[in-house]
Amino acid sequence: MYWLIVVPFAVQLIAMSIDEGYFHWKRGLPKWERIGHPIDTLSVVICFLFVLLVPFSSGTLKIFIGLAALSCLLVTKDEFVHKHVCPASENWLHALLFINHPIILTATGLMWCAISSQAAPSWIVNWLGGAKELRSFLVFQLIGSSLFMIYQIVYWNFIWKEKQKV
Repeated sequence: MYWLIVVPFAVQLIAMSIDEGYFHWKRGLPKWERIGHPIDTLSVVICFLFVLLVPFSSGTLKIFIGLAALSCLLVTKDEFVHKHVCPASENWLHALLFINHPIILTATGLMWCAISSQAAPSWIVNWLGGAKELRSFLVFQLIGSSLFMIYQIVYWNFIWKEKQKV
């Protein structure tokens, strides 16, 4: 059953691919999204970096919860404007991403706890398995998210050209 913990990451990958590859490319992104989306991704990258670089403890868990909560709030910042520029289907996809976001960060926190098996309850270690595999999975998530953030910055701010209105 340990594989269940990766399901939210797969949901995120699929939903973000549709949001980016279909909706964003179809409508283009105004400047506020070209700046804001990489900031959203950065908030997730910071959470992954934190769990990979900082030892787990009750004190550092509180810091991670704060970072995760900030990330969850940050990703919703554009919705006041999205409702005016996005079709209903894209807004629904955003809602799915907002539901999934705290689930991913909770799963990341559980993995972090399991990696630090001396601090983890035995049920977490037994359920999630080896620390080496979990650490590798989180490193993979960090690399993937970092590359996506670089793509967001480079493509949308330096390569993409707004369509001229005729």
